[in-house]
Amino acid sequence: MKAIQFETFGDADVLQLADAPRPEVRPTDLLVRVYAAGVNRADLTHRTGGYGRPNFGDSPIIGLEIAGEVIEVGSAVIGYAVGDRVMGVVGGGAYAELARIDYRMAMPIPAQLDYVHAAAIPEVFVTAHEAMLHLGRLKAGDSVLIHAAAGGVGSAAVQLAYASGATVYATTDVSKLSRIEHLGADHAIDYKTQDFADVIATHTNGRGVDVIIDFVGEPYFARNFASLAKGGRLVQVGILGGGGSVNLKLEDILYRHVQIIGTVMKSRTQPEKHDMIKRFRESWLERFEGGGSLEPVVDSTFPLSRAADAHRRMESSENVGKIILTMQPADLL
Repeated sequence: MKAIQFETFGDADVLQLADAPRPEVRPTDLLVRVYAAGVNRADLTHRTGGYGRPNFGDSPIIGLEIAGEVIEVGSAVIGYAVGDRVMGVVGGGAYAELARIDYRMAMPIPAQLDYVHAAAIPEVFVTAHEAMLHLGRLKAGDSVLIHAAAGGVGSAAVQLAYASGATVYATTDVSKLSRIEHLGADHAIDYKTQDFADVIATHTNGRGVDVIIDFVGEPYFARNFASLAKGGRLVQVGILGGGGSVNLKLEDILYRHVQIIGTVMKSRTQPEKHDMIKRFRESWLERFEGGGSLEPVVDSTFPLSRAADAHRRMESSENVGKIILTMQPADLL
């Protein structure tokens, strides 16, 4: 089979289309003919050596998110059969014609969705749901601030927050404000020209928001903390802007009853990941059906052979929503 491989860590040019062995199917695996794969920030970290090793999880091939057709079923699999259309999160191996996936990490693709849009769902919507609704406990009537709202997880979080009946504040670049408002943001904030803490203070009369979903890290921490309401929850999903030390008075946590929560899917145990998929599937999957309130947001598609260009697109931070690799036969030439 064809797959993207790299021999050394480095810039996008290290990604090369090459031949790779067919994955071995274990008892709890589905073998999937991959038609589309999502590109994630974690892939960039993997490629540049941020994890300190050439593979992450159970495959030496890069990539965490697939959509395709089941072509083989492991002996212990329940609920799936050859021919099923599935999407899900893998422990590596997505940038390939064939990938194996633990059946408990897979979900059926809603009937009206094509493979490209299906590949834009699993990683980002599961992460957004886990961070904002499970850990952050956002509910109807609450308010939430979502940073980097035009990215994959951010755009998913905006939709889930809106669908949950929350008031949504979202930061993004000025060129993307209208798109974020279309997804459900009540107040879209240009992070380059507006201080989000001032906007929150003004619109909430100094109360703050109930939940903050942050991907930036240290540069935003002080203002995030100041923007939390009493009893608020700051959920740290990423550290794109840096993961250095922050200053915080413990009495501020104590007397304001705030919580600071970190979450990363990759370092969770496999049973925890199964639970994350299950929680999202039971709560939201049907909302992607015809006429539902959720939509996968696709920024652009690239054939697998142009994985390097897809990575450059993500590195530019110009995307709104997901960047998807496609694996049609013509894409592998």
